[in-house]
Amino acid sequence: MTSYLPLRPGLLVLALSLSLSACGNATNWRDYNSQEAPFRVMFPDKPSVHQRTIDLAGMKVAMTMTAVDLDGTMYAVGSAEAPDAASAQAALAAMKTALVRNIGATVNREASRAASSASGQRASLDVEATGMQNGTPMKLVAHFEARDRHFYQVVVMGKAKAMPAEQVEQFMHSFTLL
Repeated sequence: MTSYLPLRPGLLVLALSLSLSACGNATNWRDYNSQEAPFRVMFPDKPSVHQRTIDLAGMKVAMTMTAVDLDGTMYAVGSAEAPDAASAQAALAAMKTALVRNIGATVNREASRAASSASGQRASLDVEATGMQNGTPMKLVAHFEARDRHFYQVVVMGKAKAMPAEQVEQFMHSFTLL
């Protein structure tokens, strides 16, 4: 004979809420369409937008940075416009150098592509790097892209052990130029 233990309503509610919270994601993914540049991306939370002038190997540009800091991991898209397409393509290497230097990193993987068509010139650079910041192992995953005069940096940077691969992948793959 099988005996069943009665389940109290309070315990049932607690068990259900714990199981639902275990299935939930700590992020609040949302689509973001930039008002400043023609791109779309999904952020893991509500981003803030800031603009500042930066110097990229002698080229001063106003860069708009849209970013979220989630538990010490930064998800960001920077966008700017260069005087011409050649300068925009040169900006990719300058942005990579600055970000890698920021965490004293070593580049572990790098891939670049360039194309020219009737619709304009395009170039991209993908980088994964690891380094140290204040004694903490850091990781950088970045995609840099130039389309004619516009250029972009799509970056996830944070503590190496605290960057969930599936969230990094979702963010990076969601970036689309419009």
